[in-house]
Amino acid sequence: MGTLFEPEPGRWGLRGDPHLWRALRDHVSDQEIPASPAGVTGLLYAAFRELVGVDLSSCPEQTVYREQFAHGGMSGGMISIGTWRDQLIPLLTDRARLQGTESG
Repeated sequence: MGTLFEPEPGRWGLRGDPHLWRALRDHVSDQEIPASPAGVTGLLYAAFRELVGVDLSSCPEQTVYREQFAHGGMSGGMISIGTWRDQLIPLLTDRARLQGTESG
């Protein structure tokens, strides 16, 4: 799974997002890429829940603050739930799909 995280996106939602991206990469890097897009998304949602403590599929907030992702700036430590749900997780799932078609 770790290969899906390179390169990093050029745009983030909030300042905590790149730090969460790297933590998520480290969290899942030793796992094999699941065979289906739903499996990839499920794995990423589970890892997100473990690291952030919220369920992406049902979290009503648009942002959450997590101290471990605070590294300065006004929105330091802030995670954009919408960006992860609508852009970053789909990006990683799409990369997994593309990687599967390239190797298969």
